[in-house]
Amino acid sequence: MAMNISLEQPITLPPDPADSAQQVAAATAAFEAGQLAVADYRAQINAIVSRHPTCLSAWAALGELALREDVIAAYAFCRVGYHRGLDRARGSGWRGTQPLPWSAETNRGFLRCLYGLLQATTAIGETAEMTRIRQFLLELEPNNHFGLDPRA
Repeated sequence: MAMNISLEQPITLPPDPADSAQQVAAATAAFEAGQLAVADYRAQINAIVSRHPTCLSAWAALGELALREDVIAAYAFCRVGYHRGLDRARGSGWRGTQPLPWSAETNRGFLRCLYGLLQATTAIGETAEMTRIRQFLLELEPNNHFGLDPRA
């Protein structure tokens, strides 16, 4: 499958609302340092999503956590984040062809949701969607942050 690499200017998404991305980052750092149990981490991220349902980094964190134990929940969390990210991208003037590089920190929540969706579709054997998402990620993120094989 040929990649449609765009020569258009990359888009940088607006940041997650208020200080929600910083709240997610703090909770994630505490969880990764062993200072939060899984249930407490999930509760903190759920609370952030409840206050800020458009917070892409929170949807990504929920999806990544769920990939460990419940791939269907991970699929759902990542899909919500993916659609919220598309809304934000379109609202920022994205026309579907410009890259959304990982180098722009505000793009990372969306890209993480998309990558989590790729992992979940792979795990459940949703081959057609997996192929589309993989190609989309390769087109959006020109530096291939996730290390996807461009020939697969």
